[in-house]
Order: sequence, then structure tokens, then C-alpha cells
Amino acid sequence: MRDWAQIRYSSLTQNIKPRLLIRSILVRVVNSILKIIIRILLVVDAPDLDQFPEKGPLIVAANHINFLDAPVLMTELMPRPVTGFAKKESWDKPFLAFLFNLWQGIPIDRSTADFEAFKAGKIALNEEKILAVAPEGTRSEDGVLTRGKPGIVLLAGKLDVPILPIAYYGQENFLANLKRLKRTPMHVRVGKPFRIKFDEHRHDKAALQAITDSIMLEIAALIPSQYHGEYAGFARDKKKYLDYLD
Repeated sequence: MRDWAQIRYSSLTQNIKPRLLIRSILVRVVNSILKIIIRILLVVDAPDLDQFPEKGPLIVAANHINFLDAPVLMTELMPRPVTGFAKKESWDKPFLAFLFNLWQGIPIDRSTADFEAFKAGKIALNEEKILAVAPEGTRSEDGVLTRGKPGIVLLAGKLDVPILPIAYYGQENFLANLKRLKRTPMHVRVGKPFRIKFDEHRHDKAALQAITDSIMLEIAALIPSQYHGEYAGFARDKKKYLDYLD
């Protein structure tokens, strides 16, 4: 005779599958609708997205311009599961809260070292999801790069997962173009995947920043020079810190 714990566990697992199926369908429907809207408002130029691996955990290191970054990445990479960090204040707005909950976004407190958010990021990577990270930590609005923060290095070092740099540019003109009823060209570029080389200095503050700068230089290499900002003329031996993958 089965005891109550076994019956309850069996009931829970049977209920989980329908919920996951419903959520999966809802994600596809919402992302498909968003993709149609995006194609109406933007001219998306993204020729390199086939460089994304079809499976396995992956950190995407990207610059962050405005609110268009996330929905374009989410919809273009469908059906691969993608999540990422978003400022916790995003959940104060009902529509954004709906979207980020649907995408299983990870709220992060940007005013402190948010170890709970990092823990959730590690769980997502262990589930072989794509985790989008913006090393700059906030929107630039104008597309010009600001100095990266070393949180991405700490996260990548815990699991030793590959990092793929991507860069956006063009959508900084979205609102101005929208007022003129003009579609905005948005460019997405993908770089070479790499892993971080760690040594005995992995927890040294200067070394962490140096690795972060090397990652940001990979992003800078993908965009026109007028967007390089903090990394214009920046010199760094990237191969000292990054191990490029085939």
C-alpha cells in the first residue's frame, strides 16, 4: 500500500508537467507576437545568430542600450531557453513583470552585491540555459560603452562556462525615429566564444577588472568606433585572460 507522501509526490509531479507545457506554449505565443511587433518597428540586422550553440549552458555578454535589447534577443533565439538579469525595479511595472516572469528573468539589486541573483544565475546555467549578462550594469541609452563591472567574471568563474560576446547598436535612435513614424535599424553582432583563464590571482580586484575589460573589448570589437566610449584606444592583452574556443 502506498503511503501518503508517495501519493502526494506523485500528484505533484503529474501536475508539474501540464503547468510546464502551458507555460511553454504561452512563451512561444507571446514571443511570436513580440517578434511581429519588433519587425514592424525595427529593421533587425542580425546575420550571426547561427553562431549560438544549439544546446548547453552559455553566458552572453552584451552591451545594454535600452529596453529593446531583451525582447529582440529573446525572440530571435527562440526556442532556445534564454534568461538574464534585470533590475528589480522592472517588476514594479505590471507589463514588464509579466514579461520577465514569463521569461524567468532574474531580478537583481544593482545597489549591492546581489548574491541571491548570482545563485539564481548559476541555477539557470546548470539547467543549460542561455544567461544574458550586461557587464556595464545599466543602460547606456546612447550605445556608447561604459566601464564594465566584474560581476560577470565572478559568475563565470564559479561554473567555467563559455562566454559569447554580442553587441547591439542603432536602436539608440528608436524614440526619435518613432516620432517620425520611421523604422529603426537595429544591428546585432556576435563575436567568438571564449572561456576565462583563471590563475592564483582570480580573486584579486585588479585582475577581475582586467578580465572584465578584456570581455568588454570583445564587445567593442563588434561595433563601430564611435560607440567605443570608455574603451576607445584601450590597450589590453586579451589572450592573457581569454581562451578562445573553436
